Amino acid sequence: MDQDSAHMVAASKVPMLKPSEYETWRMRIEQYIQMIYYALWEAQRRLEVKARSTLMMGIPNEHQLKFNSIKDAKKLLEAVEKRFGGNAATRKTQRNILKQQYENFTTPSSEMHDQTFDRL
Repeated sequence: MDQDSAHMVAASKVPMLKPSEYETWRMRIEQYIQMIYYALWEAQRRLEVKARSTLMMGIPNEHQLKFNSIKDAKKLLEAVEKRFGGNAATRKTQRNILKQQYENFTTPSSEMHDQTFDRL
C-alpha cells in the first residue's frame, strides 16, 4: 500500500471518543476535520480551474483578452452573460443599433449608387 492510499484509509476512519481520553480525541478529530475539508477544498479548487478553462475555451479568440483577468468561473460566466446576453433593454439597444447600421447601407430610391458610395 503506497503512502496516499494509506493516508486515505486513515482519513476514512472517524476517531471515536473514549471519555477518559477526551483531549487526545479532540486533537485527532480536529486533524480529521481539517484533512477532510482540505481535501474538499482541493477538489473544489480543481473543479474551479477546469470550469474556468472550459469557459475560456468557449470564448472566441478576439474576446479572450477582455475576460482573461477574471479568475473566478462564476464571475467569468456572469461577465460573458452581461457582455453578450444582457438584459431586455440591452438587447433592444443592440437591435436598434443594427437597424441603424442597416439603414446606413440601404439606398433610398431617389439616390444614385454613386451618391450612396460617397455618403458611405
